[in-house]
Amino acid sequence: MAFTLRQLQFFVAAAEHGSVSGAAKALAISQSSVTEAIKALEADLGIVLFERRARGIAITNAGHQFLRHARKIRDDVSDARRAFQLETSERSGELRLGVTSLVAGYGLAETLSRFRRTFPSVRISAIEDSGEYLEHLLIGGEIDVAFLLVSNMHNRSAFQVESIAASAMRLWLPLGHPLAAKEAIELDEVAREPLIMLSLEEIEESTNRLMASLGTRPDVAFRTRSVEAVRSLVATGVGLAILPDLIYRPWSLEGDRIEIRDVSGDLPTVQVGMAWRRGAPLSPITRDFVRLAQASF
Repeated sequence: MAFTLRQLQFFVAAAEHGSVSGAAKALAISQSSVTEAIKALEADLGIVLFERRARGIAITNAGHQFLRHARKIRDDVSDARRAFQLETSERSGELRLGVTSLVAGYGLAETLSRFRRTFPSVRISAIEDSGEYLEHLLIGGEIDVAFLLVSNMHNRSAFQVESIAASAMRLWLPLGHPLAAKEAIELDEVAREPLIMLSLEEIEESTNRLMASLGTRPDVAFRTRSVEAVRSLVATGVGLAILPDLIYRPWSLEGDRIEIRDVSGDLPTVQVGMAWRRGAPLSPITRDFVRLAQASF
């Protein structure tokens, strides 16, 4: 029996929420329906999608690879519906987009791909830079919209901001680290560990503020602007990292496992969103891009 779109939707929900109960709540269905759909999908594919654990489920390497295909199938169906709801053949022109480094690697590609499929006649020009510089370009009218972290904008009052997703900061650890076995990890325990610092946008600033709240400075084992370097360094035990869920992946490029845990206390939340100049009306093309980005996230 071939798998169904419904099974794919249940699988994606379980992967995104990290638990069967979370997926069931989000979909407003029973947990048994999610469990049965995942089992049927695993039987059809001949692979194990999740490892069952006492504290929920963890996606396997094969499951992580299949997740990309499942999301694409789901989005293709959604785009097919949208193509008949909008007069896409008549939509043409240019979208001038700005994006920050962090968002460019984690969310932009899928959104752009869906937009191009839905509006093939629209030309897209994009620039990647810091959030502060993108704000400058928006004010000068050099770009139409920016795709960035909106939780730390420098001149927010000058822009119309549309939040798309909230991404919690959590602790990244290597497989087998002693802290990974704890039910609750305290921030002062993290402060005693060497940290891998991602020097992008507001990430390092947020970590420094957390450590300052304890009256200490972070013990930085390595500072980098590469998320992939952070993954490799954490996975091999060089240090831990406090980073948003937005960029979490269970494995490094070398195939080593990375665990993720909550930390007790008030960790900041990163807001991903779109911004455009306040008072400047959105063109139909830009408005369609904002709507599609919301749907993608």
